[in-house]
Amino acid sequence: MEQAFVERAEEQLIESCMESKGFRYWPARVDSAEERQGGGYVQHDVAWARKYGYEREFDVQAERARRADRNTAYARALTQPELVRYNTALDGSPDDGLMSVDLPGGGTVRTTTGGCRATVADRLYGDFPAWFRAQKIARNLSAVYVPVLVQDTRFKRAVGAWARCMNKAGHPYDTPLAIRAALPRLTRDTGRAAARALEVELAVAEATCARSTPLFRTARSLDREYRREKLAPYRADITSYRRMNLTALAHAKAVMGPRSHRPARPLSSPEENHKKGTYP
Repeated sequence: MEQAFVERAEEQLIESCMESKGFRYWPARVDSAEERQGGGYVQHDVAWARKYGYEREFDVQAERARRADRNTAYARALTQPELVRYNTALDGSPDDGLMSVDLPGGGTVRTTTGGCRATVADRLYGDFPAWFRAQKIARNLSAVYVPVLVQDTRFKRAVGAWARCMNKAGHPYDTPLAIRAALPRLTRDTGRAAARALEVELAVAEATCARSTPLFRTARSLDREYRREKLAPYRADITSYRRMNLTALAHAKAVMGPRSHRPARPLSSPEENHKKGTYP
């Protein structure tokens, strides 16, 4: 996936930047293309569900990587003055300048404009402040329209049809979210193999019913409809996000080499670039 390719280049550039400042840095783990295909309101890809279930194995892998993170161990071994310099080199300080972005669904995010992360983003995307704004807005647009979408009568009807399908399959859940809420309880006292089998069984049933009832088609259609209706105020940010992603991809190819990139099908929305799924 193109976004993962860019992120790998970003991590390599951060490593070089930190080394230039006298510190070690190990490129962080980047989510695979498979991990980015999960998420969303309803699972609709039966083959993917059969292979990955509800992504719990991905969570295990991510936690394992977090615990083994060499950057954390390295930072802990630094003296306090060295740690301050390390954090400033990596993430900047308020003295470098601060910027903030108001999120579409409420709340504000802030960042410094210095340090290796910002320097590398500026190199890849062409304008770090503009990228930070466009990214934070484009990846948080569901809050603008999903609350309205899920109250749409057409959506509620489709969920009802899905629930009847699930009930016939022996899985009496009213919504896809109800399955996710129940999973920890259902798998708490089972072994890993049994938990995995149950997870896959439920995920496959969810995806099968999403495809055999109107739910997937209705959710996709309503998603497009409400995006057109609700996201007009954010068109400039969405356009900037897409344009800077293409800029970063070109720069990443120069960093990583063109042969290291496999072309991927362009994704249809900013949120899909971040995490593919059927919303809401």
